[in-house]
Amino acid sequence: MQEFIYYNPNGLEFPLSENILVAKKMIDYKDLDFIVSNANMFNTQLVADEIDFYISNSADTISNKIKNVEKLYEVNAIRFDLAQDMIFSEEISNKVLLICEPEQRKEILKSIVADEFDLYHINENIVKDIKGHIGNLIVTVNDEDKDIDLKVNQIIWFDEKELGMKQSGCFDPLKSSVDDVLAKVRSHIANYEYKKFTNYDKTICQYHERREEVCGKCAEVCPTVAIVKNDEKKHLEFSQIDCHGCGGCVSVCPSGAIDYAPSNRESISQMSKFYDNHIPLIIPHKMKISSLDIDLKENVLPFKIEGEKFLHEATLLTLLQESGSQVVFYTDFLSKGTKDSISILNQVYQAKYKKDAILLAMNEDELNAALEEVDFIENSKYKLNNMEMRKRELFAIRLSYIVENNDLGVVHTGENIHYGQVKVNESNCTLCLSCVGACNVNALIADASDNTLRLNPSLCTSCGYCELSCPEIDCLTIEQDVINLNPSWFQEEILAQDELFACVECGKEFATKKAVNKIASALAHIFKSDPIKERTLYCCESCKPKIMMQSYMNNSTAYNNKQGVSL
Repeated sequence: MQEFIYYNPNGLEFPLSENILVAKKMIDYKDLDFIVSNANMFNTQLVADEIDFYISNSADTISNKIKNVEKLYEVNAIRFDLAQDMIFSEEISNKVLLICEPEQRKEILKSIVADEFDLYHINENIVKDIKGHIGNLIVTVNDEDKDIDLKVNQIIWFDEKELGMKQSGCFDPLKSSVDDVLAKVRSHIANYEYKKFTNYDKTICQYHERREEVCGKCAEVCPTVAIVKNDEKKHLEFSQIDCHGCGGCVSVCPSGAIDYAPSNRESISQMSKFYDNHIPLIIPHKMKISSLDIDLKENVLPFKIEGEKFLHEATLLTLLQESGSQVVFYTDFLSKGTKDSISILNQVYQAKYKKDAILLAMNEDELNAALEEVDFIENSKYKLNNMEMRKRELFAIRLSYIVENNDLGVVHTGENIHYGQVKVNESNCTLCLSCVGACNVNALIADASDNTLRLNPSLCTSCGYCELSCPEIDCLTIEQDVINLNPSWFQEEILAQDELFACVECGKEFATKKAVNKIASALAHIFKSDPIKERTLYCCESCKPKIMMQSYMNNSTAYNNKQGVSL
């Protein structure tokens, strides 16, 4: 497989790198395979229409255009090499359910040939539930007070209701046209291909197998049934076939348990390195750019992304610091997570550089204005080897570079992305470490070398599970939705400390003094009539049964001697 091909029947006014095959005729290369092309007329893995957009609109010099076109090819090659969006397929038959009025049914029948579909027709008012996915849909209907399950492969639903909007394989002709929907349904029959859009790490998930629900943002923002919470098991259930690939779940995931398979954090890090000394213009794939009347001033380079909602504070800050520039984001929609991320970063950059980090453009006029304003930011460049770091660790390291030794104030986070500061009332903390066991992002840790409970605030997702797990009263609280822009935010701080208590029998250190004294004070009045039992309160797990058994044996011998019983 060759890597790069550029197609233009009229040729170019300047040469391209020798790594890029330039074609004026498609027929000469129709049997070859390529990784990246500027047009979808070849057997190619990725089509990068931003290449022609850049060539047509950029004010860069010819020599820089030659270099930058090659960079755009290389960026897409990295996207392809590091993508984890595997292709799957589903066998789909021609069994189609039509939910509509009789007149709308006639409209469908006029547009299909006889026996093209195994077609069923029902009225909307008997639909009770829809489960499954495209190729395997189960529609529950109420027929004369009896529930009946209809098994179909696809659904055409005129004026579909919310029940159908979340399911893959359900299409509404009123949102486009009858011809468009029928073409789509036909294209799915026999072999339906879909991609894996998300990677999931349950070990740092803030929902997985927790006693109480403290997070579930991914399922809340999912526009389909691609992510569903199993509240009985506290498991997330993923259906890749139902996923649209928007990435909204990625941007709201607090810990980074969900990553975007087509462009994961490592991929974004590697691609961002090509934007050193360039101004990135982020463009989601869905945005049409070929007809834009835009002047790209020197050094502006497009950064095309697939999903429009997956970018979060860590990936955006990576692009900002690797480029050393502000970033323009051209999109007609902002996800909840990305919106909050932009707010956080703009607050940070205003505190440090007196400029916004991200310039948002939601239409052509705003894009022109943003491109005129955007510029490099002096001393904002920071190179970092990602090393497959988790989301919070990556953001913390990059943010600490901005803060340095300064106190830049406080950033307030939004309702969808949470940071916080754990507070501990040390006088009430027994160092039972329940909070450490509850924290799966290593924000709270125990240091055995000095018997301390420690916190790294920059890693805390403010989920609140440590607060729920703390058994003590008035002990642990969380200051919600703040980022303190000072050096201490990135350093471990001691929340509580105690000395170890030595077993009164063997001298083994087995618990903290506070924990032992708390238990002893609670049980002393119960055991006060029995000195041996009272002493066990200050014994380790090995000595406790020993002295109890010895006491029993001594008492038994004394009793038998008193009774004159020979043992």
